[in-house]
Amino acid sequence: MSNKTQKELDITKDIQYFMNRKSLNIDIGFRCPLECPRCQRQRQWRNNGLKVPGRDLTLEEIDKISDFYNDFRFCGQLSDPVHHPKFSKILEMLRKKNVRCEIHNAASAKSKEYYIKCFKANPDAEWIFGIDGLPEESHMYRVNQDGEKLFNIMVESKKYLKNKPIWQYIVFSYNETHIEQAKKLAKEVDVPFMLIQSSRWEGDDDPLKPKNKEVALNALW
Repeated sequence: MSNKTQKELDITKDIQYFMNRKSLNIDIGFRCPLECPRCQRQRQWRNNGLKVPGRDLTLEEIDKISDFYNDFRFCGQLSDPVHHPKFSKILEMLRKKNVRCEIHNAASAKSKEYYIKCFKANPDAEWIFGIDGLPEESHMYRVNQDGEKLFNIMVESKKYLKNKPIWQYIVFSYNETHIEQAKKLAKEVDVPFMLIQSSRWEGDDDPLKPKNKEVALNALW
């Protein structure tokens, strides 16, 4: 019989859980039509007249990577995952391998039909839509985004996904007074609302930085 206390057994169980959980934040391509001013794509390359480097990972490469990870987070740090030319096939493949998928999407250039194809390819996937502000103002940071179109696609996704999509709202100076309106809208369309703050400010006088410090502090990192 084990001499370990219940607390020690619980700690051991927690450690085993995290050791067994193999998650991966991954960029699978290099394409994104947005020109968000604080994005690394803009600051490091485009603002300096340079082409964003990179390539699309192949299905074979992603298949091989998924042998070692059971949790894929398509994070969109340098690209928007929906712009990978074989994204629906990737989602379908990972579903068959029981790999959890979390998709961060802010670009809106793809058609509604394209999104539906992706939703159907993996109904178990969890989608997080970056709409920073009320839909009609999100383009003020998400340059080239059609926020209203993406908002409607987010709502449409509920017909095909097992998990409700999440509305991710980064707090900026232009949208900090609209948070309650956005929360009300999220409730009306029955989607979870996630308020977060950015860490990419260009100093305290950054014009995009929220003026209300309490609002920023109440947002997640």
